[in-house]
Amino acid sequence: MMAATKIPEVVLGSSSGQRTMPVLGFGTATDCLDPNALKTAVLEAIKLGYRHFDTASIYTSEQTLGEAVAEAISLGLIASRDQVFITSKLWCNDAHPDLVIPALKKSLQNLQMEYLDLYLIHWPISGKPGKLVYPLTEEDLVPLDLKGVWAAMEESQRVGLTKSIGVSNFSSKKTENLLSFATIPPSVNQVEMSPFWQQKKLRDFCKANGVVVTAYSPLGGSGTSWGSSHVLESKVLQEIAEARGKTIAQVCIRWVYQTGTTVAVKSYNKERLKQNVQVFDWELSEEDLDKINQIPQHKTMLREEYVSAHGPYKSLEEFWDGEL
Repeated sequence: MMAATKIPEVVLGSSSGQRTMPVLGFGTATDCLDPNALKTAVLEAIKLGYRHFDTASIYTSEQTLGEAVAEAISLGLIASRDQVFITSKLWCNDAHPDLVIPALKKSLQNLQMEYLDLYLIHWPISGKPGKLVYPLTEEDLVPLDLKGVWAAMEESQRVGLTKSIGVSNFSSKKTENLLSFATIPPSVNQVEMSPFWQQKKLRDFCKANGVVVTAYSPLGGSGTSWGSSHVLESKVLQEIAEARGKTIAQVCIRWVYQTGTTVAVKSYNKERLKQNVQVFDWELSEEDLDKINQIPQHKTMLREEYVSAHGPYKSLEEFWDGEL
């Protein structure tokens, strides 16, 4: 059996008490969730050295992830819950000041855990309170009371339900707005990022403000209902991968890491799980990075359904604040 890889860690902002987060996480969002396949993959990932697991209430994977972590402890793969870093997210229908803490408690109940390591606002929009709906319909869309919701997020950290708090899918402008009034600033912003959507403006902004960026879909969301295969079919990435004796996925993950960004990857395939952690003992050259920097940019995750003539955002331009 391959020895577990020691995955580097990044320090989260001072508001998190200098806590650390593994730079490589295992994502559990999937269009076809087979609980057994997920549980097996999580156990395999733990054996390989993964310690950061990313879930969300809308993924319906919290319960299975919690069971897998409990099993890993009983098998002696890890000594305790404290040895893993668990991220979950607040879904839009629960993104209301009075629903944040109940939603977080429900996630903890699903996970059978006492606390989260990181809790994120999933999207900068709310859905009508009630049942969790995915995808949101036009009738569901309501403005996010960011001040009220963030105050409740801060409270959830103060009372110890989560060690750190942050956001997901927030533009530079929305993050800046949040920073203008937050007492506890967001420690993380989790966003779409790949060689085809490099997010340089957002990365620079977050770095300057002490917010760690986590990239999701580093392979362009290939295999998802919304993604595309342009990353995996890229000639530039293919040439770099061949020259280095690596896979395109490894090149993408290594590229994200070399930009100073953390990353959540998703695979239930044993071989790919192993390849995804084998990115820390080699590096891309300046020449490789230059070639990647010249790739034409193309955002994949647009979320047109969050835009409506009657909703809080009238255009994609407004939703993403021009970061398109």
